[in-house]
Amino acid sequence: MKILRNAMAFVSVPLVALALLTAANSSDEDTAAQQSTDTEGVETAIFAGGCFWCVESDFDQVPGVLETVSGYSGGETTRPTYKNHHQGRHREVVQITYDPQQVSYEELLHVFWRSIDPTDAGGQFCDRGHSYTTAVYSMDAAQQQAAVKSLETINEQALVKQPIVTAIEPAAEFWRAEEYHQDYYMKNPLRYKYYRAACGRDARVKKVWGDEAYSGLAKAG
Repeated sequence: MKILRNAMAFVSVPLVALALLTAANSSDEDTAAQQSTDTEGVETAIFAGGCFWCVESDFDQVPGVLETVSGYSGGETTRPTYKNHHQGRHREVVQITYDPQQVSYEELLHVFWRSIDPTDAGGQFCDRGHSYTTAVYSMDAAQQQAAVKSLETINEQALVKQPIVTAIEPAAEFWRAEEYHQDYYMKNPLRYKYYRAACGRDARVKKVWGDEAYSGLAKAG
């Protein structure tokens, strides 16, 4: 606010400031109320499925998914970055915000399993190392139980020929990745498509899962 030097105008400053403060508080309250409404009834899932660009792309196709955010989790260090997250034993993960009225956690698990190679203990596709290994990070006991049950069902039905090595662990702190990683597949579509094809992700998923492989073209059921 500019300093008012006119004596008469100066007298009115407290009234103007009070009006502005009241309006600001009202605006903050409205914003807070809107944020509360926007987040009411939504739930969160966290999956590690190798390259988080690809996991974002796959889950953005699922009806009921409201937001996907790339990040790091599961490690021993704070504030990991793309350059050092592997040193702290973090995995690349995607935090998924979804509407349980439109898509269930079980359906998200269905998509997750069928969009990765859960038999690979050394990474995913062309990306190697612990930071690219797969995991389900359960937010609570219900998610933990659902994840274990989904894995048991896959094993019982022998949908995958080799042993599944994907970890199922309680969620640790989630650290948002750098902004250039968010929605990478939309920001850099040509580079993303080239990377995904060259890395052999879709070909390997198809080989592991056959007709069960998730294509991103339809809602999981």
